[in-house]
Amino acid sequence: MPPLNPLFDSLPDCQPESLTLAHLPELNHRHLISSGSTNSELIAAVQDGTLDATDMHLLTAETQSAGRGQHGRSWQSPRGNVYLSLYHPLHLPISGLLSLIIGVELAKMPVIQTLNEQLRAQKLTPIGVKWANDLGFYAQQHQQRHNQADLDNSILQVTKLDEQTLPFHKLAGILIEPVTRLGKLVGVVMGVGLNVQETPTLTAQTSEGMSYQAISLQDIYQSLASETMPLPSLKTLYWQMSKALMAAMTRFEHLGLEKPTGQTYNLDSFLKQFDALDALAGLRLRVTQEHNGDIETLTGYACGLDTHGCLQLRQDNGNISALFTGRIDVIQRV
Repeated sequence: MPPLNPLFDSLPDCQPESLTLAHLPELNHRHLISSGSTNSELIAAVQDGTLDATDMHLLTAETQSAGRGQHGRSWQSPRGNVYLSLYHPLHLPISGLLSLIIGVELAKMPVIQTLNEQLRAQKLTPIGVKWANDLGFYAQQHQQRHNQADLDNSILQVTKLDEQTLPFHKLAGILIEPVTRLGKLVGVVMGVGLNVQETPTLTAQTSEGMSYQAISLQDIYQSLASETMPLPSLKTLYWQMSKALMAAMTRFEHLGLEKPTGQTYNLDSFLKQFDALDALAGLRLRVTQEHNGDIETLTGYACGLDTHGCLQLRQDNGNISALFTGRIDVIQRV
């Protein structure tokens, strides 16, 4: 990996000399035209000593040839979108709360807040944080505005005679990975893929059985039919997302502290903010889990997070289960 520099090598909407992230010099930023996986490259560079594990490092790319999502799934990476990974030194155990905190901070970016104001004004579903690693929304068919191929991919799957699965419109995904050297945790890589100008085409193979379809910022802007809201430049989005990741790590590191004067790092404050952005709030879910080769299915209604970042499910029998993992399907009566 060549020496780091603070410039983007090239982007279609800007000249290279204008791309310095002047407000974030501490990030040791490097931009690639193409990467196998920005997460993988950063992890390898820290582990082999190419990068100093005590400093932050930001790697961005115009496209990825082997982008990764959760549980080894592939992440489609066409040009025109944002692919970003930030390495941050860390010596605390990584919990499930980190990806949710990142989701909340990303949802607070100016571009997302502006879109959500417009979506709510038109009585459309706003962009939210879906447990445990995604940004997007669930919406009825009338809110979808895609080409026929996308619509074919998003047709509601009939699971019972009286229930259908509602697809999740995925705008961004988050991938958190610990980084170790000599068997010791030295930091974490936080990767985010955000669909901006291009909507990845998901086939049955690339969606890998998940009930979601991709959506881009461009799709949402077109659905709003607003000519007064220009799509932000990729440079602007890189800057906003980098700031969001840094804010998320600061918040995560301070979760265990008492409420500092004038700050909002405490857990109660975070849970309240998450509740306001929860894409699953009040929806009926079918959760599929595997335990030692046995498949268990739970149904009930989402009711927020517990203090460990687990999804709480109020089952039909009234019991509340805390879910650490599992496939989530939103179901509705028809």
